[in-house]
Amino acid sequence: MMDGSDTIKLLRECDAGIKMGVASIDDVLDHVHDSKLRQRLTECKNAHDGLKEEIQTLLDQYQDEGKGPDPMAKGMSWIKTNMKLAMDGSDSAIADLMTDSCNMGVKSLNRYLNQYKAADAKAKDLARRLIGLEEGLAVDIRCYL
Repeated sequence: MMDGSDTIKLLRECDAGIKMGVASIDDVLDHVHDSKLRQRLTECKNAHDGLKEEIQTLLDQYQDEGKGPDPMAKGMSWIKTNMKLAMDGSDSAIADLMTDSCNMGVKSLNRYLNQYKAADAKAKDLARRLIGLEEGLAVDIRCYL
């Protein structure tokens, strides 16, 4: 059974996750030294933006504005990123930060998929695609760890 409430809640969490992911990439992008790492992060950011548009289209159908990332989580992430980069601005440190971010995103999104079981197929597909982006980035940047 599909539930509009679960669908909206899952879409909101995906929306917040995308915003958090893009912010995380933006926080490190100017510090990246390797052109291939920069390119991969940029590609991932662009893919997040594409999913964001799809999610927004569905949220608009439900007349919902979406959701931003938790301000506390976003602030803590920014502090962690800037402190780590101040101590070690290497591509290895950036890959470590981004891997942690991806893993947190995958964990959260899977939790929401399980929590909002009655969400419609489109919302679940978007969540799974977002999880795939996060997992793919974490794998692709392992060589920089």
